[in-house]
Amino acid sequence: MRFLRKILDDQEKKFTNGGPLERFYALFEAQDTFLFTPGETTRTTSHVRDAIDMKRLMSTVVVALLGCVYMAMYNTGYQANLAISRGAAALDNWQTTAFQSLGFAFDPSDLLACIVHGALYYLPVLIVTLAVGGAWEALFAIVRGHEINEGFLVTWMLFPLVLPPAIPLWQVALGISFGVVIGKEIFGGTGKNIFNPALMSRAFLFFAYPVFISGDRVWIAAQTTTDGVSGATWLARAAEGGQAVFEPGISWWDAFMGYMPGSMGETSALACLVGAAVLLITGIGSWRVMTGVVLGSVVMSMVLNAVGSTTNPFFDVPFYWHFVLGGWAFGAVFMATDPVSSAHTNTGRWIYGFLIGVFAIIIRVVNPAYPEGMMLAILLMNVFAATIDYYVVRANIKRRSARYAT
Repeated sequence: MRFLRKILDDQEKKFTNGGPLERFYALFEAQDTFLFTPGETTRTTSHVRDAIDMKRLMSTVVVALLGCVYMAMYNTGYQANLAISRGAAALDNWQTTAFQSLGFAFDPSDLLACIVHGALYYLPVLIVTLAVGGAWEALFAIVRGHEINEGFLVTWMLFPLVLPPAIPLWQVALGISFGVVIGKEIFGGTGKNIFNPALMSRAFLFFAYPVFISGDRVWIAAQTTTDGVSGATWLARAAEGGQAVFEPGISWWDAFMGYMPGSMGETSALACLVGAAVLLITGIGSWRVMTGVVLGSVVMSMVLNAVGSTTNPFFDVPFYWHFVLGGWAFGAVFMATDPVSSAHTNTGRWIYGFLIGVFAIIIRVVNPAYPEGMMLAILLMNVFAATIDYYVVRANIKRRSARYAT
């Protein structure tokens, strides 16, 4: 066989590729590799499972985030214009100067004025995130000798959406550096990280610079502590006064739409719901994780409502208010469903999502220092996601062994 191949190789040089002799050679080659192991074998994945690759997956998540991006610009500008129209002072920064130079007034009823004002805060954060985070991705790709992939694309879009509007840009650069390097690259890069990089970035800023990412002064791009204008989020107000604070202040529908102070892209449960529909229809997001978060939140809220408290009015807030306050909806749709850092077995996804919902409500209600719980709950369950999958697989093996034991 090998002698015949040598003859065919010599003769093949006299013919063009694709001729009869090449097809004759391929016939003998097929017989050769059927009987013997070829000298060259496939080293990488050889089967295509579906049409979804990393580029399409990341692009789909970005499309799902577009509603939140719109709210990041509109609601940021709306809250700032509303506060200024009610007596708060505009911030003394380049955004205010640029906004006024464009001829806009601080009018909360002007849609374009709200979008432009909000964009002046949102877009610089987005640009800094891309520049610094992308530089780290390129550096690690060069050092490791692999091409730059699209893994950073979603982190780039997510991180600015979970930040307050007037956060210093140097903190944005520091936060995304921590999330990319410590949260992802030290584990091996895209697909190997155990934590969500965007949440790691936000958690770092929260604990390192709490004055700039918590409290009442950071959520509206205006000097809200003057003239009686409050910048506190409704989640923080609920932690202090329970459900009673909503009656004279804000309707559930307004909270659902997102017309309230908060992180730039987290306030609108409607935008998150639209994003959830995109992720579920395309099969990118796990409906088991999302449903588990909902069930866990409902169960824990009802338990705390039943227990009650004479000192903590947050115990009385029902689950349907938790759904539209803070980053609950954003975390349940875009953070908890991260395909890398979440559980991978179907049963594990149920458990993972349910525990996120439980711990998010517990942290919100019981912890007086931090009324938002989704970030910490998701990061906590990121740690245990692999452990959940391990015991789910072990339990399945044990059941199969018992079922087919002789």
